[in-house]
Amino acid sequence: MTHPHVPALTERVVRVRTLLLLRWLALIGQLAAILFVGIALDFTMPTTACLGLVAFSAWSNVFLRLRFADNRRMPETWTAGVMAFDIVQLTLQLALTGGLTNPFALLIIAPVMVSATTLSAGRTVTLGALVLLCGTLLAVFHLPLPWYEGESFNPPFLFVGGVWLALVCSLTFMSTYAFRVAEERRQLADALAATELVLSREQHLQALDGLAAAAAHELGTPLATISVVTRELERETPSDSPIADDVRLLRSQSERCREILGKLKTLSEDRESPLTRLSVATLLEEVVAPHRGMGVEIDIVIAGPREDPPVIWRNPAILYGLGNLIENAVDFAETLVTVSADWNELDLVMRICDDGPGYPDDVLDRIGDPFVSSRSRSEAPSGGGLGLGIFIAKTLLERSGATIAFRRGPGATAIVRWPRAALAGPIRED
Repeated sequence: MTHPHVPALTERVVRVRTLLLLRWLALIGQLAAILFVGIALDFTMPTTACLGLVAFSAWSNVFLRLRFADNRRMPETWTAGVMAFDIVQLTLQLALTGGLTNPFALLIIAPVMVSATTLSAGRTVTLGALVLLCGTLLAVFHLPLPWYEGESFNPPFLFVGGVWLALVCSLTFMSTYAFRVAEERRQLADALAATELVLSREQHLQALDGLAAAAAHELGTPLATISVVTRELERETPSDSPIADDVRLLRSQSERCREILGKLKTLSEDRESPLTRLSVATLLEEVVAPHRGMGVEIDIVIAGPREDPPVIWRNPAILYGLGNLIENAVDFAETLVTVSADWNELDLVMRICDDGPGYPDDVLDRIGDPFVSSRSRSEAPSGGGLGLGIFIAKTLLERSGATIAFRRGPGATAIVRWPRAALAGPIRED
C-alpha cells in the first residue's frame, strides 16, 4: 500500500503572458524615468543611448510574443535567459546614468527575485552571481549621474562601496527568503496533489462494485434468454442424443452465470461483504501483506476483547494511510515491526512499532509536515526520511476521523486512534 512517487508536480515555470507583462512594466518605468530626467528636469544625460536600450528590450518582448503562445508556460532555460538579458540591459542603463549612485540601482536584483519564486535554485544562484558581477563593475565603470548642466554629483567611493554592500545584502536576504517561501509552497502543493492522486486511484477501485452491478443489470436480459433457450433445448433433446450432455452442461453454466450476476447486483448493498466490511484482523493482514518478505519480520497482535469487535468500513484513506506508516516502519526497522490493535466500547487504537533508531527529539513536533526528514539512515530509500509518505498517511488517516501521535523509544511508535463511530462507514439509505 505505497503511495506513487510524485516528482515535482508543481513545475518551475512561468507563463509567457506573466513574464511579458512584467517586462513591459519595467520598460515603461525605464522610459518614464528617462523622459522625466532628460526632459522635465533637463539633466545632462545620454538620452538617445538610453532610449535605444529600451527599444531593444521592447523588440525582444515582441520576439518572445511571436516565439511563444501567450498562454503557454515558458521553458525554464528560456526564462533564465530572458532574466539574464534583463540584468545586462539594466546594467547598461545604470552604467550610462551614474552606476550605483543611481537611486534605481537596487532594481537590478528584481529579476533574481522573480527567479527565486519560479526557477530552480541553481539558476537563481547563477543569476545572483551575474548581478554581483554587474554590480561590482558598476561600482567602478560608469558615466556620471545625470545632474544640472555645469554641475556634477560625485559622491565619495566609500558611499559607492556602501551602496554595493547594501545591494549584496539585499540580494542575499531577499532572494533566499523568496526562494524558501516559494519552495515550501511548491512542496506543500506536491504533497497535497500526491494525496489526491492516491485517493482518486483507490476510489476508482472502490467504485468497481457499482460498475459490476451496472454490468450485471445489462447482461441480465440476454442471459435470461439464453437460459430459456437452453431449457427448451434440453426438453426437446432425447436423453440418448450425443449432444444431450452438452445441452445440460450449457444450461447449468447459464444458471451459474445468473447466480454470479445476482451477487454482483447486490455487491454494493451487502453490508457484510468482505469487499465492503473488514474485521480488524483482516484489515491489518491486507495492509501488512505487501510488506512481508522484505527482510523484516512483521507481527500482528490483536489485543482487544473478543466481545463486540469493531467492524471497519473499507475506506481507501485508512488502507493507504496505515500502509504508508507500515512501509516507513519496515524501512527503518532492524529486525521486527509490531502492528497491534486494541479497542474498547468507544475507541479503536492501532500501534505500529519498529526496533529502529527512533525519531530524533528535535523533529518529533514536526512529524507529518511535508518533506520533514526525521530519521537519517544511509540505507533508507530515497534518502530515508519521514517526508511525503508520512504527510500523506497523516492526511488520509485524519480524513477518516483518526488522531495520530508519534512516540520515541525504544524504536519508533505511531499511534492511530479512531472513535468507533467514525469507522461505521456511510449510512445506508433504504
